[in-house]
Amino acid sequence: MREVAIIGAGMTKFGRSDLSLIEIMSEAAIRALEDAALGDQKVDSVYVANMGAARLNRQTAIASALVDQLNLFPAMAEAVENGPASGASAFKNGFQAIASGMADVVLVTGGERMREVNNLEATDFVASMSHPQAEYIYGVTLPALAGMFTRLYMDRYGVTAKHLALVAIKNHANALKNPYAHIHQAITIEGILTAPEAVVNNPYIADPLRLYDCCPVSDGAAALVLTTREIAEKLGKPIVKVGGIGQATDTHAVHERPDPTELTAVKIAAQKAFQMAGIGPQDIDVAELHDAFTILEIAESEEAGFFPKGEGHNALEQGVTSLGGKLPINPSGGLKAKGHPVGATGVAQLVELTWQLRGAAGDRQVEGAKNAFACNFGGFGNNVVTTVLMREE
Repeated sequence: MREVAIIGAGMTKFGRSDLSLIEIMSEAAIRALEDAALGDQKVDSVYVANMGAARLNRQTAIASALVDQLNLFPAMAEAVENGPASGASAFKNGFQAIASGMADVVLVTGGERMREVNNLEATDFVASMSHPQAEYIYGVTLPALAGMFTRLYMDRYGVTAKHLALVAIKNHANALKNPYAHIHQAITIEGILTAPEAVVNNPYIADPLRLYDCCPVSDGAAALVLTTREIAEKLGKPIVKVGGIGQATDTHAVHERPDPTELTAVKIAAQKAFQMAGIGPQDIDVAELHDAFTILEIAESEEAGFFPKGEGHNALEQGVTSLGGKLPINPSGGLKAKGHPVGATGVAQLVELTWQLRGAAGDRQVEGAKNAFACNFGGFGNNVVTTVLMREE
C-alpha cells in the first residue's frame, strides 16, 4: 500500500452564501488546487461529498458537474453520501484510490447549500437520517435524539448545563480566530445560562439542550488534494501524511443499542485509525471532533480514548481541551461555531488539521502539533469515520 499525503487544502467561509452549490464547491476546490501547485501533474479522480443536493438544491450528478466546472476532464468522478460523515467517507475513498495505485492525484471536495430552505425544512431533511419506521415517522429529529442522549449522560456522569456551556464558550472563542467560521460571537456563562435574559436569548431546543448547544445551519465547502509521498516530495511539499483511517457502524435506531450512552462506532473507528497509524490517543496533539451538539464533543473525547469514560467534562472544565491546554479540541470553532454544511464538515475538519500540522493556522495555531485526529459522526453515531494525520519533519 502506497503512502498518501495531503498537498492542497482550501475552503470557503461557512455561513450564508449567494452562490450555487457547484460554485461554492468550485471555490474551495480551486483554493486547494492552487495550494497544491500541481504543475503538469493532472488530477486523476474527484470525490464529492454531499448529502442534500437532490432534495435541497434540485441537483444531482454533482461530481460530474464539478469536473465540468473545473475543466478536469477526463478525471474519474463520483459523489459520496454518508449523512454528516460524507466528507470523511469521500476522503477515505480518495485515500484508497491512491494507496491502491488506481490514482496518483485525487481531489476531494465536500459541499452543501443548506440555507436555500428554511430551518424547519433543514431540520426535517437531517431528521430523514433517523430510522424510517422506528423514529422518523414519530417526529424524531436529531436535536431530539441529542437531547435524550444528553439527559442520560447528565444523570449517569454528572455532566451539567455549565459543562455544555463551556464547550460552546470555548468553541466560539476559537471561531473568533478563524476567518472561515460561520459564527463570530463571543459568549459567556452569564449571557447564555445564568442571566435572566438567557431564557430568551438561549431558549431550550430539546431539553436539556439550548440554542447555543446546537450547531448552526450553514452553507459552505472544503477541499483537499491527495497524492503519493513520492509526488509530494517531488513538488517540494511539506509531508502531511494520512496515518490511519477507521470506520464503524452501529444500530440505526438508537433505542436498539444495549447502552444508549455508548457511542460504540466512535470507539471502534478510533481504535482502527490508531492501530493503522501505529500510535495511540496519548500521542495526539490536536483534534477536531464532531460537535453538532455540545454533548458530543465531551462524549467523543472519551470514546476516542483521550479521557476515561465520564471524565471528559472534567478535562474540559480544567482547560485541558482549550487552545492552550494539553489537548486542544476544535481549534477551528468546531461545528458549533465554525458551522456545519453537512457534506463539507468532514473535509473541513481535515483542512483545519492540515493547516495545524503545517503551522499555518494563524492565531489558533497549536504549537508543535505533529499528530492530529478527526471524528466525523454520521447519523446519531450509526456510521462514523475517524482519521489520523501525521506531520513529518
